[in-house]
Amino acid sequence: MTTVLTSRERTFKLLRRELPDRMGLFDHYWPETIPDYWAKQGYPVDTPPEAYFGYDLRFGGGWIDTTPHRGTEVLVEETAEHRLVRHGNGALMRYWKHKSGTPEHVDFDCVTPERWETHYKAPLLGLDPERVNIDGTRENIAKAHGEGAFTFFGALFVFELLRSTLGDVAMMENFALEPEWIHDFCRTYTDFYLRHLDFLFDHAGQPDGAFIYEDLGYNKGLFCSPRMLNELIMPYYRELFAYFHNRGMPVILHSCGNVTDAVPLMIEAGIDCLQPMEAKAGCDVLALARQYGDKIAFMGNLDVRIFEAGDPDAIEAEVAGKMDALKALGAAYFFHTDHSVSPNVTLKAYQHGIDVYRAHCAY
Repeated sequence: MTTVLTSRERTFKLLRRELPDRMGLFDHYWPETIPDYWAKQGYPVDTPPEAYFGYDLRFGGGWIDTTPHRGTEVLVEETAEHRLVRHGNGALMRYWKHKSGTPEHVDFDCVTPERWETHYKAPLLGLDPERVNIDGTRENIAKAHGEGAFTFFGALFVFELLRSTLGDVAMMENFALEPEWIHDFCRTYTDFYLRHLDFLFDHAGQPDGAFIYEDLGYNKGLFCSPRMLNELIMPYYRELFAYFHNRGMPVILHSCGNVTDAVPLMIEAGIDCLQPMEAKAGCDVLALARQYGDKIAFMGNLDVRIFEAGDPDAIEAEVAGKMDALKALGAAYFFHTDHSVSPNVTLKAYQHGIDVYRAHCAY
């Protein structure tokens, strides 16, 4: 007889590549999906999705303020359609008011090693307790553990911080032209994280795991070669992930795009689970599970375009087909769309996917 586990117990087992009572359940959403769309379709807006759908994971704390000059954001322009903001890392970003997605990268100030040294590095070298949310983290962990759920620390890391500080063009140019600057940037932020993580966990308590959000790819592949990733980025992944592992915290790595060619590097760096494996970018969870199922767990790869189309038979084929195949492979797996639930997915379509999951999730 299979023992029914708490979500926390189940998630730990899956992240250790053990097969518990059932597959895990989790998801992410575009900000407007629930309040602007599903609320009109019968969703109880005062109920968080983790409670409504019974997700196994909960956000425990994180999103440390990594801005060099925190609290100095300036609203440059505002219209009915957008807000143009200059951030404390020198980046000028255009945010859309009526749609989600990546903000437009308008301008960047930190585009040379000299500018980094003279204007942005110094504020990151010490401990600043105001950058972390101790009370909120403590409350999140206590609430989740009271419900038997697995809590995670969430954060961006060096690749995303490089993109948001230098911009994509200067970042990629300087991967080739100024690798020592890239190393210095990554070294500075890795030390920054370790310093603030110690402070946060010592004062607020420790979440169960870490969820690191880094977009290493796009729909055609990686932003740079695996060799360049291994030389410039992976040393800092290894260090951060080892820090979490030394605290008993497994690591889930989010990376958009087709990141198939980087999966061996991610595994060597120490990830325990890969998410979300975008089907629409060419990732294939079954192929990955056949090759790496003895090394990591998997979360995602359910093609959100199928959910958006709303055909219940197609949704069932997508969810049941992949889950049954993954069970046959003995892979540790969490239900999750292949990025986030968009407003184009109706509540009815998504609920059908959850119903299919529940009919096929038992190991």
